[in-house]
Amino acid sequence: MHPAAEHSPLGKSSEYIATYTPSLLFPIPRAAKWAELGLTAETLPYQGVDFWNCYELSWLLPSGKPVVAIGEFSIPADSPNIIESKSFKLYLNSLNQTAFASRDELVVTLERDLSAAAGKPVGVRIRSLNDIEAEGIVAVPGVCIDDLDVKITSYDRPQPELLHCDESRVVDDALHSHLLKSNCPVTSQPDWGSVAVEYRGAALDHASFLAYIVSFRQHSDFHEQCVERIFMDLQRLLKPEKLTVYARYVRRGGLDINPYRSTEGLTLENGRLARQ
Repeated sequence: MHPAAEHSPLGKSSEYIATYTPSLLFPIPRAAKWAELGLTAETLPYQGVDFWNCYELSWLLPSGKPVVAIGEFSIPADSPNIIESKSFKLYLNSLNQTAFASRDELVVTLERDLSAAAGKPVGVRIRSLNDIEAEGIVAVPGVCIDDLDVKITSYDRPQPELLHCDESRVVDDALHSHLLKSNCPVTSQPDWGSVAVEYRGAALDHASFLAYIVSFRQHSDFHEQCVERIFMDLQRLLKPEKLTVYARYVRRGGLDINPYRSTEGLTLENGRLARQ
């Protein structure tokens, strides 16, 4: 378990406060998990963002009439802290009976509070249900490897030793799997996701990557750290010229978390998958 997580609201009974309470946000430093991967804030080999989507965002107009919308929050991958997910949900619920003069005022409030918790500026977009319906769902790029015939014998920890590549061939490749599963490090609840990889480097053996992804099945870690671990294991193996790894997780408690890590300065799209 992350040393700070045991003090978070996760796994504990919580009062749901319906009026604005920014102190509910619980930041967890990234440094301890970076250290497990041999990284520091100064040596991160990637850039990126964690997209959080909130499907239970609601507040009051000055008239007292409620509004519902979809919130999108983009937290920089190099921010000092992640925000613990239950505390994020409790904070968002504290807006339910709070009146804001305008949507812009709400955005400014969210940006201020979330940026203070994360330790770097957090982007905020509030979108209508019509906007989301018009966008529809997207497909993960690259070939899906889930139908490959692989033998699985272990599920308890990520096993980078399962990964293989052909160093004699340098390829441009894109692949994905919908079989990513890990567990919350505090509550042990399952976290389901789809993982995508795009790279130029030594040719990755797809079957070995599928077995590696399944080895996360009983692993306990936060979404962000799972993606960073996958990124680092592939970087060490493939020695790529460029590498992007991201995961789109299924929502829990009205929130989904979608970490993106890349060697490239990408223009990232927060496209919703069928399971989201």
